[in-house]
Amino acid sequence: MKIRPLADRVMVKPTEPAEVKKGGIIIPDTAKEKPMHGEVMAVGTGRQTEDGKVIPMTVKKGDKILYGKYTGTEISVDGEDLLIMRESDVLAIVD
Repeated sequence: MKIRPLADRVMVKPTEPAEVKKGGIIIPDTAKEKPMHGEVMAVGTGRQTEDGKVIPMTVKKGDKILYGKYTGTEISVDGEDLLIMRESDVLAIVD
């Protein structure tokens, strides 16, 4: 299945945190925090203003980003968990 975000939305693949923390402690799945960073998989065309102009997207496919902990809508595409969120929910691009 192929999905393309609309307007100012981005589709993000969350980056999973490491299984083992410092000291060798293994964190169970139920105690893990939600990831707050990921890779942009697809972007929409941009936000449209009231007078009809389209403001292009700042992020692009392949960018590594930081986003809020409870941001976006979780979806599953071909067994892969993804998030769809507005570009304004993206906090930073990681270089």
